[in-house]
Amino acid sequence: MKKTLIKSVSTCLVFGALLTLSSCKNETKATETTTTESKKETPKTVYASDVIPFFDNWKLILGDGSNVGVPINFENKDFFYTTNDGENNWVVFKAPNGGNTHGTSNNTRTELAQIKKWYPKTADDKLTATLKVMNVSATGDARVAATHAVVVGQIHSADAFENEPLKIFYKKYPGQDKGSVFWHYEINTAGDDNSKRWDYSSAVWGNDFSVVGTDANTYPEEPAEGIKLGEEFSYTIEVKDGIMNLTFLSPGHETKTFTKNIVESEYTTVADIPEQTKELFFPLGQDGVERKEAYTGEGCFFKLGCYNQTNGKSPEVNKNWCSGAETHGGDIQKQYADGNYAEVWFKTGSISVSDTAISNEGYFTKNDK
Repeated sequence: MKKTLIKSVSTCLVFGALLTLSSCKNETKATETTTTESKKETPKTVYASDVIPFFDNWKLILGDGSNVGVPINFENKDFFYTTNDGENNWVVFKAPNGGNTHGTSNNTRTELAQIKKWYPKTADDKLTATLKVMNVSATGDARVAATHAVVVGQIHSADAFENEPLKIFYKKYPGQDKGSVFWHYEINTAGDDNSKRWDYSSAVWGNDFSVVGTDANTYPEEPAEGIKLGEEFSYTIEVKDGIMNLTFLSPGHETKTFTKNIVESEYTTVADIPEQTKELFFPLGQDGVERKEAYTGEGCFFKLGCYNQTNGKSPEVNKNWCSGAETHGGDIQKQYADGNYAEVWFKTGSISVSDTAISNEGYFTKNDK
């Protein structure tokens, strides 16, 4: 009887010790797990200003029409953020077909606007960028020249009519593999009626602005020398002593260069106006001439980003600029879900600003809502 009792007590003691040991081990594991988890850091946000260190030269307009100011250490997951494609970090600019716009534009934009303006005649200013367009609108009227297009770089006037001596476009029709890159010069209209202004379009790779569909759903032929979505290209814009020089580069494509005097007009009479313009713009009553001194005396500034050229306005309003595209009543997430937006990624960029440049605050005061 005593032996049995001693044996039972002994068994209990051993079992208890094992339980205690097991409990200690579990506590140790729990402590180790907690310590390991505490060592895990929250992933650091990579901001656009980390990727391209030139953001103190710009204010940022978002795709909801708001001006967020200088976007250092800033992101907005709907319009402006960074991503990595497995090799490089990129700054993403995104804008829906429909929503609130900035200034008097019919189109949404997520775009940088330079905080200084410079005068073309005394300028020595330069902008470079390397980018790829990832999406243009899935819907729109094929007869409308601006449909399925996005502007990725500009020179804009801050004064008078606020016209644009430069807009750089990418345009691709649905179902096609390649799109076109082209640039526009918009006249600085003579007189007081700026509704008569027009653009002249020059092809870089592929077609120019004037190549459109024969009806709402029939597209022109795909450009053989075009640029694909997701294919990198670069531009350099340099303005010095009134002359604008443009260079376009893309691996596997011919380098293209252009020169344009922006302080002395070549369009001062109707006879000077190109046939392309007469065909596109004259039917809409946009048949003006340019002031002899073009953009002389007007402060100009660079823009860079994603200025969506597709909108929901009826083509009956303007067959060059009103796309009749899907906007889901301005619901941004619905537009993003079915491809009714523009998206542009920038990998590099640089800006050189002349010593004579001055504050551009008046432009923002005039156009911010």
